[in-house]
Amino acid sequence: MNTDPIADYLTRVRNGQMAKKKVVEIPASGLKKEITKILHETGYILNYKFMDDDKQGIIKIALKYNPNTKEGAITKIERASRPGLRKYEGAGNIPRVLNGLGVAIVSTSKGVITDKQARRDNVGGEVICYVY
Repeated sequence: MNTDPIADYLTRVRNGQMAKKKVVEIPASGLKKEITKILHETGYILNYKFMDDDKQGIIKIALKYNPNTKEGAITKIERASRPGLRKYEGAGNIPRVLNGLGVAIVSTSKGVITDKQARRDNVGGEVICYVY
């Protein structure tokens, strides 16, 4: 039994990138699908596909690598808020990751969005993870 599915999601992506996998498969949920969409929109993953089976479904993520150096597009992906210690930030305190070069994924009342969108929309929420 997995007590923190988001940490499991991030770990599978991190481990797949370190093992130079082309595709990783992750059990799906609504929040994981939204995080996957944000990672694709910001350019950290190449592509994704939502597969529906009879239970909960699977997310297939095609990882992105630099063609010259074969290094992954994701240098670091880490959980900010966790079940034992939730991290909520107000609209004025949304963190900047690497001075704007990275992305913080935030769960707000307007849905799961990036830190830049949260600052623009002037909304706060739970900081899920940092990606750079």
